[in-house]
Amino acid sequence: MDSSDRPVALITGAAKRVGAAIARTLHAAGYDLALHCRHSTAEAEALAAELSAQRANSTLVVQANLAELQDLPKLIEATLSHYDRLDALINNASAFYPTPLATATLAQWNDLFASNAQAPFFLAQAALPALRAARGAIVNLVDIYAERALAQHPIYVMAKAALGAMTRCLALDLGPDVRVNGIAPGAVMWPSDGKPYADQEAMLARTPLKRAGAPEDVATAVLWLLRDAPFVTGQIIPVDGGRSISV
Repeated sequence: MDSSDRPVALITGAAKRVGAAIARTLHAAGYDLALHCRHSTAEAEALAAELSAQRANSTLVVQANLAELQDLPKLIEATLSHYDRLDALINNASAFYPTPLATATLAQWNDLFASNAQAPFFLAQAALPALRAARGAIVNLVDIYAERALAQHPIYVMAKAALGAMTRCLALDLGPDVRVNGIAPGAVMWPSDGKPYADQEAMLARTPLKRAGAPEDVATAVLWLLRDAPFVTGQIIPVDGGRSISV
């Protein structure tokens, strides 16, 4: 397949963890990729080199702070300049940390809303002409806690709830040309900052499948929404081992 015939996906937060798994899965399925990172430039470059060794000229690394609104259109412009098309936007980048009401700050509010709601919205705005031209799709990484409480994390939960609402609204507004869906992971990867949930075992015990998921579980769901679900839009699909239906 000529490179101009391959679909192109922009993945935010693509250097590590779930984002890297999404990148590997989409690349294996024939997508060329724009891999966004903020601080993890070395990891993003290493991932790009790994994937480019499998298929030449199939990856591009784009760096930006998603909280800087003026930088968001530049991510789209860089992708289009390199590939001349954009078929999929994967809003994966996400900040996550506790913000108890008594100590929460405006800076924390702005930071959590920037990555989890604001950037996905304005990236979608910037990408819209290219996505319409490609009859492409947006996939937002939401969270099962967008629809239920998570103790001591009110701002994060509110931001993810906003992303869920955005997913449904944009699906309504952008059809029939662009499909917009979400994935709501459950226990897929514990936080990377050394502060795991105190009740990991109890959480897994309340999960019908009795185990944690893997980043690849999310990645295959993203691929399904992009490639195999042409009549699905406006949906947020839990990938959580059944956790969202348990007490």
